[in-house]
Amino acid sequence: MGILDNKRAVVTGAGQGIGRGIAVRFAAEGAAVGVADISADNARAVAREIEAAGGAATALVMDVRDRAAAEQAISDFAGPRSELDILVNNAGVIQTGPFLEIDAACWDYIMEVNCKGTLWCSQAAATAMIKQGHGGRIINLASQAGRRGEANALVYCASKASVISMTQSMALALAAHGITVNALAPGIMDTPMWDDIDRRATQARGEPIGEARRRAVSTIPVGRIGRPEDVAGAAVFLASGDGEYVTQQCLNVDGGNWPS
Repeated sequence: MGILDNKRAVVTGAGQGIGRGIAVRFAAEGAAVGVADISADNARAVAREIEAAGGAATALVMDVRDRAAAEQAISDFAGPRSELDILVNNAGVIQTGPFLEIDAACWDYIMEVNCKGTLWCSQAAATAMIKQGHGGRIINLASQAGRRGEANALVYCASKASVISMTQSMALALAAHGITVNALAPGIMDTPMWDDIDRRATQARGEPIGEARRRAVSTIPVGRIGRPEDVAGAAVFLASGDGEYVTQQCLNVDGGNWPS
């Protein structure tokens, strides 16, 4: 028996990294998972991985910036009876670079994925959950970067601070419907996104690949880099019955790297 038996969940950006880790763990806990990703190949690969392990999964091809497409994908997964219990807004992007080189294209791209995408998917999921009639859970992926500024990641930091604020407002707006809304703020993680951060940072400094990651990991009190499984465990708690009385919160999952 899993603690998410008979639940139906959509996880965006689930084709790799943290999203994949959450989708796989949800399925292992008994949930039927909509594996949503902009990459059809990645979504299908993770869905096949879940099914091969005995879980239930459906690949959903979704660009979260497209409101109509997000609504359609979530509606199709929920079906005519609006069967949706959990949404994880994990899809996110980052671009790093000097403050003086930020342009409109960078700002628009990050904000559209990280903020608009979170809003459109949450509206679609909340509509289904309200229609279903017994509440639900929305879990947003913020970041340690939403707690503080970073010199070379202004737009990303701003977007994740916005996600934390959106989480608080959404929680208040949806509480009367029995829908809890919380956020998770991962720190330095062993994911493709951090591979890219390391590559850009080391190239800018003329250092060997891996040096920026090593330097960042050295600041983590628990002494190791985070793993997608660490975030997945926290997501399961918020999605389960144990998290029923928790809403409007942002939980750091960062090995003690940054205080709340």
